[in-house]
Amino acid sequence: MPALETRAALDKAAAAIHPDQVSWRHHLHQNPELSNREANTADFIVAKLAAFGIEEVHQGIAGHGVVAILRGGLPGSGVAGLRADIDALPVKETSGVDFASTVVDENYPGGPFPVAHACGHDCHTATLLAAAQVLASVKDQLPGTVMFIFQPAEEGPPPDETGGAQAMVDAGAFTSASPTMVFGMHVAPIPLGTVGVHVGNSYAASCLVKVRVQGQQVHASTPWYGIDPYPVAAQIISGSAQIYRQIPATNPVTVSFGHLEDVGRFNIIGDHVLLWGTIRCLDDGDMATAQDHLRVLVQNTAAAYGATATVDYLQDIPPVNNTPDWVSKVRPVIEQVIGAERVFDSPAVLGYDDMSVFVREFGGAYFNYGVQDTHLVGNSVAPVEGGRGMAMNHNPEFYADDDSLLDYLRIFVHVAYEHLLDLAQH
Repeated sequence: MPALETRAALDKAAAAIHPDQVSWRHHLHQNPELSNREANTADFIVAKLAAFGIEEVHQGIAGHGVVAILRGGLPGSGVAGLRADIDALPVKETSGVDFASTVVDENYPGGPFPVAHACGHDCHTATLLAAAQVLASVKDQLPGTVMFIFQPAEEGPPPDETGGAQAMVDAGAFTSASPTMVFGMHVAPIPLGTVGVHVGNSYAASCLVKVRVQGQQVHASTPWYGIDPYPVAAQIISGSAQIYRQIPATNPVTVSFGHLEDVGRFNIIGDHVLLWGTIRCLDDGDMATAQDHLRVLVQNTAAAYGATATVDYLQDIPPVNNTPDWVSKVRPVIEQVIGAERVFDSPAVLGYDDMSVFVREFGGAYFNYGVQDTHLVGNSVAPVEGGRGMAMNHNPEFYADDDSLLDYLRIFVHVAYEHLLDLAQH
């Protein structure tokens, strides 16, 4: 079958499978699982892959990771990796859709937590399943191999556990086949059906921050007989917001704390406070600088109050780097699939995604795909009047338009096919 006919077959199969893609997405959305607990999600994935006739499936990688390998019927050296993350978030959903999650994880460390796919990983997973079925339907026309990577724990495992992309690499996920590229797209609140492309570091470097402030427990009515850790914690949070001023202003950096744990009550000043946060920077060379400044702030602030404090940096994630070479290979394929007018240059963001590990290890690219009723306003986005509004990733109201997922699927299968065809012809 000539390449033109294969491309047409891919589009025809994608259109036929789209209703299933949406159905799978709704199922996953109603049954979300937190990082490193994606057991049922993995079982669902494996069952679907078996139904598609994909025989080479590896399960239980780095927890609940799944890798499926589809070897094409034509000779070719390419191994096109397609990746989806499969975990959800500890968020109580308020999107209003009729397939909204009501799941609560009673046993997760620090929980119980409501659980929701508030970052769109249900879209990612359902689409990668659909891509597997589409590409399996033209297996005999594929000049090489396609690898489907279903990654757990992208949102970060519990602090005392390992997980995510690096854990999959370390666990030998790619010993059966080594990708010649890995491609993915994150759904985002950019205009429906558009693709945002950034050359260079598009997602930030990240680390998890754990600060423990140690005081001395005392009755709340007599704080002078103890050492109160709360003012220390408050000053650390306040002071951390100024760390960006100690790094060149041209390099975006954020230091944020999102969770506090203590052991007191209204009339007991507890003996310690735990702060959990994150550092983000687009230039990963700034990470050590930000960490050093935060460490000095933590230790000196504690000393000023007669307390002690420690800071630990965990779960280091490198930035997603889309090199000019890979963007020049992948972007034209996307423009051919959906039209150049729907592909735009987007700014970098301080969100992180450990897809960066795969891109760094094997090459490839990672872009954003629009699933909401928004429009571009300069380098930003705003809701379309009369639409469903704009809800950021990790927001309880986050939503994704089902109809937009067809072109999302088409992009995945065409990027994989064109990569294999390019390597087979050169």
